[in-house]
Amino acid sequence: METILTGAVFQALAGEPRAEGITRIDPAALGRVLGLDRAPEVKTLRRKTAALATKGKAGELLTAMAARHLNGSHDEGGDLAAVLYVDGHVRAYQGTRKIGKVHSTRLKFPVPATEETWVADAAGAPVLVVMAEPGAALTGELRRLLPRLRTIIGDDRRVLVGFDRGGWSPALFKHMAENNFDVLTWRKGTTEDIPSSLFTEVAHTDEHGQTRTWEAADTAVEVPVGTTGEVFPMRQLSRQVNTPGGGSRQIHILTTTGMPAGEIIYRMGARWRQENYFRYARIRFALDSHDAYTSTDDDPERSVPNPAKRLAYQQVLAARTRYEKTLAETDAAMLAARTPPPGTTTILITNTIHNKITADLLSAETALETAQAAHRDIPARVPLGEIAAGQQVLETETKQLTHAIRMAAFNTASTLAREIRTNTRYARGEDEGHALIRQALTGSGDIDPRIDGYLTIRLDPLPTQRATTAISELCTHLTTTETRYPGTDRILRFEIKNKETSLKN
Repeated sequence: METILTGAVFQALAGEPRAEGITRIDPAALGRVLGLDRAPEVKTLRRKTAALATKGKAGELLTAMAARHLNGSHDEGGDLAAVLYVDGHVRAYQGTRKIGKVHSTRLKFPVPATEETWVADAAGAPVLVVMAEPGAALTGELRRLLPRLRTIIGDDRRVLVGFDRGGWSPALFKHMAENNFDVLTWRKGTTEDIPSSLFTEVAHTDEHGQTRTWEAADTAVEVPVGTTGEVFPMRQLSRQVNTPGGGSRQIHILTTTGMPAGEIIYRMGARWRQENYFRYARIRFALDSHDAYTSTDDDPERSVPNPAKRLAYQQVLAARTRYEKTLAETDAAMLAARTPPPGTTTILITNTIHNKITADLLSAETALETAQAAHRDIPARVPLGEIAAGQQVLETETKQLTHAIRMAAFNTASTLAREIRTNTRYARGEDEGHALIRQALTGSGDIDPRIDGYLTIRLDPLPTQRATTAISELCTHLTTTETRYPGTDRILRFEIKNKETSLKN
């Protein structure tokens, strides 16, 4: 198992995240890295991955990885354990199975797809992914996810959870606050603008030392919880932003945390880092690939929204629009009938004239009442089997395993790129860190096991001197971490060959 998982991570780091990609890597070279005669073949990888998936332990693996990832990511003794971002991801399906349709915000229309709920850390790095039920709302997924996040954090300290308007639910906000989770989200719906006199300049300095400033208003609001009159107090940060056409509007951030105003605005904007991961992983790590082609029948008794209810409501809206239009026309006609012509003082309106004027209004009123009655009689939810018999769901265990492998690869590459920025003198580390790491990971070198207790990785120089110098400085730093090679008692040491060593080798 260690060989399969470790090899899969190495393969993803080499730019081949799918099982078929191993055919484009020298099997003998990858085998040496794994301590084998040669790397496994595609059919072996698929068979072993399928065998691991049958154990049903992918969720536990992801939870353990999340706990390891977040361990040490906060200051000991601090009140806040972690900053996490939660968002849903729609993975489109292009096969022949009968899969339920989901609206894709990226494609702008409903497509057969599966839904996933992703959790990222403050830097946007993936921490956890769970498979959502078909058609599940982010509000329900957040509520379902909270106990698992608490298990991962391991204590009762507060956790700041950021999400978009899809998770808007004052009842959820109250539930999160009661369980030591702070809320960070955008306000949904229309609300009154904040007076301009309340706006002041706020600032925040990020982890790279860059200071940003905003004009914002920090106020307290109460959001209604349900229709019972209960309210939940929250903190609101308002900003004035420009709109197309030269106008402006206010946007509002709601939270329950006591962070400084500048940091709250910064944290809300940093939520887009999670979207950046989705974009990057689709290109580099085959995020939406179909790693398993099996499917199972969906539960025919699962309660789902009734599409007939939505169609009936559209008919109610159309009938109401027609009624309001007819009412205005009838009122105008009655006013004209009641107004005597010039030079006269009396008019005569018979029942026949009155009925003729109000005939269309009575017809529209009857149609509206009929549509409303039909809408009330249609159940809001029905069993899935009544509206989509034979619908299937894709296998999830294998996909969660591949997500775990690619998350490990992405976080490894991101960590190395961050080390390039912070522990080397590479001038373009901020812009070229990931590209330099990809170049180093696919380069050549030697593995020297001759010294007991150590495994020396000696890399060949890169094409440019500045890249070689940066990787040499990175090797020096990585050696100080005394990382153990998985499955052995050997400590990894990293070096880069000088010109004399390169010629001799």
